[in-house]
Amino acid sequence: MSPSVPLQEMIRAIRSARTQCEERGVIQRECAAIRAQFRQADNGGRSHNLAKLLYVHMLGYPAHFGQMECVRMIASSRYSEKRVGYLGAMMLLDEKQDASLLITNSIKNDLSNSNQYVQSLALCTLACMGSAEMCRDLAPEIDRLLRASNSYIKKKAALCAVHIVRKVHDLGELFAPAARSLLSEKNHGVLHGAVVLITELCERSPETLERFRKTVPDLVQIMKGLVISGYSPEHDVAGISDPFLQVRILRLLRILGRNNESASDAMNDLLAQVATNTDSTKTVGNAVLYETVLTVLDIKSESGLRVLAVNILGRFLLNNDRNIRYIAMTSLQKIVVTDHNAVQRHRGTIVDCLKDQDASVKRRALELSLALVSASNIRSMMKELLLFLSSCPAELRSQTASGIFIAAERYAPSQRWHIDTILHVLTTAGGDVRDETVPNLIQLITNTAELHSYTVHKLYRALLTDISQQSLVQVACWCIGEYGDLLLKGDCQETEPVQVSEDDVLDALETVLQSHMSSPATRGFALTATMKLSTRITENVDRIRSIVSIYGSCIDVELQQRAVEYNALFKKYDHMRAAVLERMPVIEKNSPGHTNGESTGETVKEVQAVRVKQGELQLPTQPANQVCDLLDLLSSTEEPLQPTSAPGSSGPSQSAGSAGAAGGDLLDLLGGLDPIPPTPAPTVPVYEKEGVSLTLSCEKQSDSSLTVTLTASNSTDSDISSFNLQAAVPKSIQLHMKAPSGDSLPARGAAKVTQVVMLNNPNKVNLKMRIRLSYSSQGSTVQDTVQVDSFPAL
Repeated sequence: MSPSVPLQEMIRAIRSARTQCEERGVIQRECAAIRAQFRQADNGGRSHNLAKLLYVHMLGYPAHFGQMECVRMIASSRYSEKRVGYLGAMMLLDEKQDASLLITNSIKNDLSNSNQYVQSLALCTLACMGSAEMCRDLAPEIDRLLRASNSYIKKKAALCAVHIVRKVHDLGELFAPAARSLLSEKNHGVLHGAVVLITELCERSPETLERFRKTVPDLVQIMKGLVISGYSPEHDVAGISDPFLQVRILRLLRILGRNNESASDAMNDLLAQVATNTDSTKTVGNAVLYETVLTVLDIKSESGLRVLAVNILGRFLLNNDRNIRYIAMTSLQKIVVTDHNAVQRHRGTIVDCLKDQDASVKRRALELSLALVSASNIRSMMKELLLFLSSCPAELRSQTASGIFIAAERYAPSQRWHIDTILHVLTTAGGDVRDETVPNLIQLITNTAELHSYTVHKLYRALLTDISQQSLVQVACWCIGEYGDLLLKGDCQETEPVQVSEDDVLDALETVLQSHMSSPATRGFALTATMKLSTRITENVDRIRSIVSIYGSCIDVELQQRAVEYNALFKKYDHMRAAVLERMPVIEKNSPGHTNGESTGETVKEVQAVRVKQGELQLPTQPANQVCDLLDLLSSTEEPLQPTSAPGSSGPSQSAGSAGAAGGDLLDLLGGLDPIPPTPAPTVPVYEKEGVSLTLSCEKQSDSSLTVTLTASNSTDSDISSFNLQAAVPKSIQLHMKAPSGDSLPARGAAKVTQVVMLNNPNKVNLKMRIRLSYSSQGSTVQDTVQVDSFPAL
């Protein structure tokens, strides 16, 4: 191939290359010929060579050696060379390269050229790759062209001004008067550029936004003209008059009417007219309708108009195009809190979208369905969600189960229904639920004493049916251990009574202990349940003792420790076994004065008083000032203890109740001094963005070790999944991250995720930590990084 081949011949030679190596050889030979011709002083084929070089650049090969040729051709007086030079500058140059500054003077000269096409080339290049310095130098020229008489130039100048405003925000004030005057133009191209420029100015400056609110009547008139105008071949697209300009005007009206009553009132009639007169059978009409809906929902519109907007979105849900259904559900999810009743009318259509084959549509339908659950429709919606849970993809099971749990806890019509619903979820997707599901369900069961018999019977049958769902097996083992006596009685009014023997119950627990599907945590539940049954049954205590003794040499350390402790209860502390393994008290939710279900000191004191009374424990007489004997109060329990008379009492004729009260003073040995609560570790916020917050608390273990606890919460209206925290520290510091408490953050702060980080700083260097957050929210993945330079414990 000779150096002077035309562009078409070079393209044909490149495409005919059979291998990548052959293609590179053709391009290298041609680039060498182009480089040699660039060095010639008088080269008549400069535009031809640069065009070939731009094609090489488009193929991904280096073409930077043509940058200076672009600068020389831009300065040429011939239009053919200037056109290729500007094209090369837009492709080969950017604002970060010094060569771009060399064309500033050429662009300024061309902006004053008498030829409108030369001016157009300069405007397009400046709008494409103009740096901040170039924009400051050439902004007065652009403002002058915005006031020109040529509509072709004004359209290009308006779009160039948009680029300048984005690069240099301070120059927005320069273009505001000219942008206002462009709204009186009749040319649609100029109007489109003016609307885009005004939108950019209003988004950048609140003062400019207030100034342009006066243009709302003008924009309404322009929009009405587009809606009621007849057929125009120049602007008609599928029966809609200039839909691009309509969409741009609607976006600008949305910005101008936001949080402003007067501007919103001025556009209400127009929006109603657009919503009713636009054809929704074609994609072009749907685009205009969608922008209309977004504008109606974002401004202070009338209630009837908002209902009309929701109904338009409801029609979108029936569209065959999945993209339209997706954006409809995305918009409905944003307004379901404010216009809940209007969205409820389309509940059936939304639930039907759960059966869609597209994963994105299915996820959006799930999020919207969960948001529509209320006290009035909880039973019907939960039926649909449970049906969806049984057939939904694996990646949606965790989100579905989490949403069902939150809705059931908030709107449950009865405790039995609540328990049945959670058990259904555990039976269907027990492996996909969050870690806190098991303790939450145990707490719910504990608080409903009238359903203990019903619950233990139902869980026992579920345990016999399937032991693969670990969460379900753990709850079932806990209930059998606590309420095994109710299971053995067999009397349950809510369900069909089943006669269960002691051997049957122990066989079921032993199956869980021996199953390869059981996790170590599940085996721990089963072993504890087996041990608890030793106080609830009478004939198989020896079998329980043998089962427990087997696991005293288990390879799992946690299980081995439990078994060794339980064996000690059977042998050395058999007299305490009944008291240690008695039924758990009612677990309270976390509230002021409560921690992890344990009540305050007064309640503990009452419980202790009852236990002392039942064991007939009597305290020996001790002087009040012998603080050194506080730890030796229970060291001689084998000998009978003498009663103590409280100061001011009536003598030895105290009743059993007062003896119990004396036992209740075990926690009040210091004479009524109020207990001093431990000082909590100071907590500082380190991250707050888009509803996701992260706090940090520290506890100093020694001079060189520190325990850092990171707590994340979600205050948005949608659940967050795949939540992950990563931390990095200087190399001289040792870091160990423990397993997080979960990987999902439910909406509205329903639960939090904690991550414990152990730091060891032997060299005592300045401590810094960089934390990376990553999570998925509403189908999109978010990553962010925050650096912590100060720790509260230091």
